[in-house]
Amino acid sequence: MTVLVPWNDIICFLVVVSSIFLSIWMLLRHEENDGTRKCSTKYESLLIPQPDKDNGNVITSEWTQPNHVVSNQLWTSCWRNLNPVWLLVTRFLSFVIMARVLAWDIQVHGKTVFLYYTKWTFALVVFYFALGTIASAQGCLVNSRKPVNQNNGKNSSVKTSMAESSNKSKTTINFSANKVRATVKVQSYHEQDSIKEIAGFWGYLMQTVYQTCAGAVILTDTIFWFLIVPSLAVAGVEMNLLMGCMHSLNAVFLLIDTALNSLPFPWFRFAYFLLFNCTYGVFLWVLHACGGSWWPYPFLDLSTPWAPLWYFCLALIYFPCYGLYALIVKLKNGAFSKWFPHEFVSIP
Repeated sequence: MTVLVPWNDIICFLVVVSSIFLSIWMLLRHEENDGTRKCSTKYESLLIPQPDKDNGNVITSEWTQPNHVVSNQLWTSCWRNLNPVWLLVTRFLSFVIMARVLAWDIQVHGKTVFLYYTKWTFALVVFYFALGTIASAQGCLVNSRKPVNQNNGKNSSVKTSMAESSNKSKTTINFSANKVRATVKVQSYHEQDSIKEIAGFWGYLMQTVYQTCAGAVILTDTIFWFLIVPSLAVAGVEMNLLMGCMHSLNAVFLLIDTALNSLPFPWFRFAYFLLFNCTYGVFLWVLHACGGSWWPYPFLDLSTPWAPLWYFCLALIYFPCYGLYALIVKLKNGAFSKWFPHEFVSIP
């Protein structure tokens, strides 16, 4: 029995499959450590973990590479004097609000909302904030149990502050000492550069989800506000509050987190964003092959003669979407480092 596959289906398959292979090639080239790249931190890839030496405490410069993620980057802020608790609170509130909006959408429209790419993106951002909340909580808890950095510079600053306050009341002395200790402890998060701990699997997963969310949020929200909303206005369809929340809160909360966090943003992890989009396309193909006849987005319908062009254009539009968010992160590092050189910690 011969099965005839339309030519446009073959082209669409080739576009998706080639995108998947391109993503895998990028990840194997950049995520895998080949042992030739050096850095001053211990390293563990999301794809291929490297064994630690001496129980993970020995210098491992020959095991590391650029664009790594270290554990303190997961929960500390890029603002030197900002207590990481504020980042924890921001992530937790973002998670709670977005999870409630997603539950509201499911309650109104049912579980079929997950046929839409927008809901995939929104749920992925919720997942990122869940991981971020856990990472921030763990980091703050572990760090609160550590003593303040006891180098001579820190001790001298505390002693000097208390000596200068010796002519004041006991309450004033205690307040001054506590204030200095708090400032020292916040600043010490960014000054422990000699030995850095690896970000394990969950840490790299959080970093990967963060960069995948970045491209997906730009893609969904720009298309909605610049293409769909004007078409709805022409058709006389009013936009409700739920639609507005679903296509704005994800970008707003993610941008706030970006302004506060100290996560790197290497270009090669664009591959994860590409894989995420390919996964959604394959998901729709499987549903269609199992008997489904309705496509949530008509331009993804393989039966249309323009499907190959649509698929090719979608593959191209992913680059500027991801690039726009990468530009935002680059502007953040460049502008804030120039405007606030003493308060902002530049992200390598």
